[in-house]
Amino acid sequence: MVGHGKFNVLGVSVDALDYAFAVDAVIAAAHEKRPLKVTALAVHGVMTGVLDPVHRWRLNGFDLVTPDGQPVRWALNALYGVGLRERVYGPDLTLRVCAAAAEAGVPVYFYGSRQDVLDALLARIGKTVPDLIVAGSAPSQFRTVPPAEKARIVQEIRNSGAGIVFVGLGCPRQEVFVHEFAGAIGRPLLAVGAAFDFHAGLKRQAPRWMQDRGLEWLFRLSQEPGRLWRRYLVLNTSFLLLFLLQMTGLRRFADAGTETTAEVGYA
Repeated sequence: MVGHGKFNVLGVSVDALDYAFAVDAVIAAAHEKRPLKVTALAVHGVMTGVLDPVHRWRLNGFDLVTPDGQPVRWALNALYGVGLRERVYGPDLTLRVCAAAAEAGVPVYFYGSRQDVLDALLARIGKTVPDLIVAGSAPSQFRTVPPAEKARIVQEIRNSGAGIVFVGLGCPRQEVFVHEFAGAIGRPLLAVGAAFDFHAGLKRQAPRWMQDRGLEWLFRLSQEPGRLWRRYLVLNTSFLLLFLLQMTGLRRFADAGTETTAEVGYA
């Protein structure tokens, strides 16, 4: 089990850890019935924090920020010599947490995406992890919600008896949701990106050899060029340039972000 703590990658605090450490932390929080804010960040996720000081402040308040993308893992190894042998990828983390939750008898809840995606997800994940207890699920509202509606969402999840909540709203909306709702729900919340679509069988994952070589972005770009070209071509290039500046000491990223009292209310 590996857990070295948090390290600054372009101003975003990313945890140098492995799957075992992350899964144990989530299950422990579930047993203790306490909030735990978890997200898995690839390059796009890190860059949302770089470009938005308020969101950077949110991310830097998370309990665990896992290196979802290979370039983020490489950056941790190059900058700090932590020797991570693999990334902690949101879709794989989802399955590992589900397996551990099933073994521990902890019910889970899925929040986000569309109803058809949730239906397919629950059908398939029930076959992958047959002993998993699903306390409930709810699709995204795809809009900001007023305080009264937020209270209803919190109450529904709490009343379900869920011990762990998976959130699939897309980056950065899912991190905003976790930041705003974790304390009120009082359980571990995991922002897991495209895991819902992948495990529902509605989107293809890159072959493992491409994932291992940091080429997942190229595969996903070929699948959805119109939607993803800016994310991968512009943001990946920006990440690389900023990483080189940090690596060579030509730029410091000491700003942890800007706290705000205003809540966005994504759901």
